[in-house]
Amino acid sequence: MVRSTEEIVESLRAALEAVGVVLPSLCVDPVTGASDEPFALVDLGRCNVRTAEHLTDVLRAMPTSEELRARARRLNRESRLP
Repeated sequence: MVRSTEEIVESLRAALEAVGVVLPSLCVDPVTGASDEPFALVDLGRCNVRTAEHLTDVLRAMPTSEELRARARRLNRESRLP
């Protein structure tokens, strides 16, 4: 099942909120969202310094493994494919 960009943004918003991070400007990029582009961009928006610091703390506290890094690299490569 392919989810819409809006559904993915809401899923990201919920995941961030679950760890106490709120990005107030999180949204679908209006330009790519209105185009024929099959993969619209997600605009993470702007946040204040406290939110950026909190997001950094949450990310640093997450356990990382080589398996997770390999998965992230694979997903990044796949997202660049035409």
